Amino acid sequence: MEGGGGGEIFRVSSARLSSSNIWRNTGLEVFSKSSLEEDDEEALKWAAIEKLPTYLRIRRGILTEAEGQAREIDIESLGLLERKNLLERLVKIAEEDNEKFLLKLKERIERVGLDMPTIEVRFEHLDVEAEAYVGGRALPTIFNFSVNMLEGFLNYLHILPSRKKPLPILHDVSGIIKPRRMTLLLGPPSSGKTTLLLALAGKLGKELKSSGRVTYNGHGMEEFVPQRTSAYISQHDVHIGEMTVRETLAFSARCQGVGPRYEMLAELSRREKTANIKPDPDLDIYMKAASLEGQETNVITDYILKVPMSTVRVAIEQRVG
Repeated sequence: MEGGGGGEIFRVSSARLSSSNIWRNTGLEVFSKSSLEEDDEEALKWAAIEKLPTYLRIRRGILTEAEGQAREIDIESLGLLERKNLLERLVKIAEEDNEKFLLKLKERIERVGLDMPTIEVRFEHLDVEAEAYVGGRALPTIFNFSVNMLEGFLNYLHILPSRKKPLPILHDVSGIIKPRRMTLLLGPPSSGKTTLLLALAGKLGKELKSSGRVTYNGHGMEEFVPQRTSAYISQHDVHIGEMTVRETLAFSARCQGVGPRYEMLAELSRREKTANIKPDPDLDIYMKAASLEGQETNVITDYILKVPMSTVRVAIEQRVG
């Protein structure tokens, strides 16, 4: 077994599985007998996993235990302690290891030539306007509320014309949001930032009048469900106060599901098998657990909690120091 990509990805061949005396590191350093036996045993376990069909292969992994021993496990039965030890090895110090961990994920995907799906959002000549009462009629009084309700009903029956005035919110706005980039939207209060984001996410209120065109990879809003592709996060706190942070994150993960991660993992596994590539065992287990129903709410929640909490702790320590 030879190291590839900084020791994170390994290649296994049938010839090397049958002869342990040729396992070397760049031909200069010879492993000890015990190390060779452990490597051979892990390689044999991985070879057995590779022989499984894709459906079963992405549900099996090689987990390194605290004692350093590797064993084959079922990803769907990954326990709490096993997840904790796994994330501790992948992201031991969040400030130092999180970027390395993300780069490992990117390197594994790009190594087999797998392209991640990207979305380009375009909006052209976007106009949004609202109708509202102005002057004294806009004050939230009981009298105005009663009169507004009556006028609204008569307006619905086309008996009385509406006395609302049109108020433009967005006027002839055009732009492009490029994929794989972070876009910062700045503007003064009441400049239409929220309205623009709602229009891009397909969540404009029915009481608003809009014109123009918003496309996702060239497809208009009428061709698909934009809520499955984009998400608008409100600035208002709508979390359930009785739920803990972990329960809130886990609930959100269950609502989102695994999405396209399962199909991507299946294709990644097939390409790695064809190219005879053995990925990093810990990274492989994490990606599989994040792509399977039931486990994605656990491993991703543990990862999200681990990264920001470490950052907050360091900031507090620096402030106290």
